[in-house]
Amino acid sequence: MKFSKLSVLKRILYLLLICYHSGFALSFPIKSPNPWKDDYHDIASLGNFKSWGTYNVHDPSCLKIGDTYYMYSTDAIFFGRRNPGAKKPDIKIGNIQVRSSKDLVNWKFEGWAFDSIPQAAKNWVLSHTDNKGATNIWAPYIVQYKNTFRLYYCVSAFGLQTSYIGLAESESPLGPWIQKGAVVKTRRGDKMNAIDPSIVTEPETGKMWMHYGSYFGGLYAVQINPETGFTTIADEQGHSIARRANLRKDNIEAPEIIYNPTFQKYYLFTSYDPLMTTYNVRVGRADKPEGPFLDFFGNDLRDTINHYPILTHPYQFKNHAGWAGTAHCSVFKNGNGDFFMAHQARLSPDNQLMDLHVREVKWTSDGWPVVSPERFNDSKQIKISRKDIVGSWEIIRIQDSKTDRKLEFGQILWGENQLRKTEIDASQVVDFKNNGKMKGSDGSWKFDAVTGLTLILKAETISNLIVFSGHDWENETETLLFTGLDKNGCSIWGKKTL
Repeated sequence: MKFSKLSVLKRILYLLLICYHSGFALSFPIKSPNPWKDDYHDIASLGNFKSWGTYNVHDPSCLKIGDTYYMYSTDAIFFGRRNPGAKKPDIKIGNIQVRSSKDLVNWKFEGWAFDSIPQAAKNWVLSHTDNKGATNIWAPYIVQYKNTFRLYYCVSAFGLQTSYIGLAESESPLGPWIQKGAVVKTRRGDKMNAIDPSIVTEPETGKMWMHYGSYFGGLYAVQINPETGFTTIADEQGHSIARRANLRKDNIEAPEIIYNPTFQKYYLFTSYDPLMTTYNVRVGRADKPEGPFLDFFGNDLRDTINHYPILTHPYQFKNHAGWAGTAHCSVFKNGNGDFFMAHQARLSPDNQLMDLHVREVKWTSDGWPVVSPERFNDSKQIKISRKDIVGSWEIIRIQDSKTDRKLEFGQILWGENQLRKTEIDASQVVDFKNNGKMKGSDGSWKFDAVTGLTLILKAETISNLIVFSGHDWENETETLLFTGLDKNGCSIWGKKTL
């Protein structure tokens, strides 16, 4: 029987796909192009907003509704140099960006949620700040209650705690939205700052809580009436749940609260440090949504110390410029009960372009969340054996930033947006040998399909690293990844390379 060259190629591709999906004979990495590029200078202008699928994303909130994910975010836009004679599109900006996706990879820019900043919010801020601020809507949060979609949002003035968390409702995730009024308001002299809301519901009782706050006084929790979406007590501002010591330079903001039924715990994700540079995600957990929340070492998040684990941090794998500002996260589920994290990230070295990062969330055996070292690309999962681990890996050890910058309200001063060498976690190459040794690191390794990957290093043993398949965005391949925590409560990431 004779076959054409095309027929032979098809058969080879078919066999490769069988091997790939069955988990044998095919070794990683495998070439696979990225679905989109990271640098969007060429479509940054406002006239190209319909092409901003994963671009200009800041402070995202995501919810799956039916078979579609909807994402809402601060209307932060990168503006490059514009031709002075160019006509500016007649588009009202500043009013919450909206996106949708079927697969968490390809995103459609749906437009803006509101036509304008709600007047009641503007009036509150401007009347308490000598007419400063209220030029944008920050940090929206989406939640569904019965058949109603609720969109919480913030209006504020930078560097001031005069802020307004408002509520709008709709019968559709795409609106139109009806303004309902203020949920929490703050002004000069208050202990807290009314921005960055997040909502969680107790599954046993149906009680609802909002966690919010930033910088000024830290983070707070207040009970919400599920039927109205407002606080159970009018003008209630809640109680403290997380703080840091030196608020002049040690920023904390962007609480994100979820419940994991597997561990029956509430997890409070927070963001540390300046948003354009060393922004990073930490997490604590509690038995109740109102706290107290404890960190990796059992310390109360209200204690004014640095807390762990650290889940994300500015990082750089080889063959890429790297990422800064990897925080202010949304944590949400897909239809199968798996958790994902979405957050902004700023493309180095200038750290001004804002790209959406969506990462798989994995869980350690003792109930701590960790995230994938790479962005999600719907990679096919395979059964992994010890022989798959053998080869060259890039490993990143996430750690606290070693920095000493002059900050204003916890943020960097203008013109200091580039990372210093001490502020980014870069990868090192380690070869995992078949004999269990590690070339490029003083140690050895073991792998078990149940307990995962173990690294036996000179100073410590790191156990239960979770190995899975994923996409290598820096090298455009499908590969193996691992994630987990070391004894210091810091993430350790790895990816297998060519």
